Amino acid sequence: MKHRDRVQLALNHEIPDRCPLQVSFTPEFAARLRTEMKLGGDKLHNPHGGGNTYELERALGEDLLLTSVGWANSYYQDAWEYTDEWGVGWKSAEYATRFGTGRYTEMHNFPLAADDAINHYTPPDPNRPELYDDAAWVIKTFQEEYWIVGVTVTTIFETAWALRGYEQMLADFLLDPELAERLLDIPYHYHLTAAKTLTRMGVDMIWIGDDMGAQRSMLIAPKTWRTFFKPRMATFIAELKAINPQVKVAYHSDGVIDPIIPDLIEIGLDVLNPIQPACMDPAQLKQKYGKQLCFWGSMDVQHTLPFGSPADVRAEVLHRLDTLGKGGGLILGPTHHVQLDTPLENFWAMIDTITQTPYPRA
Repeated sequence: MKHRDRVQLALNHEIPDRCPLQVSFTPEFAARLRTEMKLGGDKLHNPHGGGNTYELERALGEDLLLTSVGWANSYYQDAWEYTDEWGVGWKSAEYATRFGTGRYTEMHNFPLAADDAINHYTPPDPNRPELYDDAAWVIKTFQEEYWIVGVTVTTIFETAWALRGYEQMLADFLLDPELAERLLDIPYHYHLTAAKTLTRMGVDMIWIGDDMGAQRSMLIAPKTWRTFFKPRMATFIAELKAINPQVKVAYHSDGVIDPIIPDLIEIGLDVLNPIQPACMDPAQLKQKYGKQLCFWGSMDVQHTLPFGSPADVRAEVLHRLDTLGKGGGLILGPTHHVQLDTPLENFWAMIDTITQTPYPRA
């Protein structure tokens, strides 16, 4: 079965030959995996799919290929300290694992921190043709075989607070809602333009979203989300579906977002990602929303993949297939980029169990 046909069946709540698979990696884990698999290439791996060769993804038997346009591509750049095209300043922070040292890139300078800075700010132009060269190549080269995802994550909130500063952005919702609206409109219009362009180019799915959940609750009140974000997301999805009614839309948010899932269904969402099992019960989500939504992710990167055994990983894959994947509607993979602290034997237990388990299970 072609990779794209496998995904199409699953998203239609039908049963493919096996569960579709999608995995992304931090640059350090990708380098380690290339060495393990004896693959060439030394280009820095972008986990969002901007400018990748897709050699790893294809070698692993993944079914979806990601191509990214937007602020999320500012993560994981080569320099240890840099300023992106939005004016956001970044610096690297090292971390140590038993498998080596990695680094995260973290924001440390916010160009719209001053209240009046927005009056003089010019965001990047989303209509530049070169932004879509990678997407054009991916669609032309791989779409006959693979399901192509146009990525515009960090769609509104995350880019806005990167421009403003996290604490100040939260304060703006209460103290200066008019300024908050102006701030949110900057990334909203940029990423909507990018997503519409990718949809016209022919991607199969658009991946949007922002982290709205923490480990135990939402980062902001559901009422605040409905005020500032729901109308924008509703328009975003409607405009994509007006271009191509068949395009699927996936929404990403880490953490607990139970209170707004019915709202996301109401505005036309197709796929929810990443379903962190330490925050929300995947089986309960399937019972409540499995007829209206498909699910993408659900493999635990907080406990099972880094700290469990290969047997634990296999058991979690099979449990997901029997619950979240029952009757179709599941793309299985980790809930975040695979981290450097993950043992390779656990990684291969996940890949092999997904790709070698007939579907549905007896």
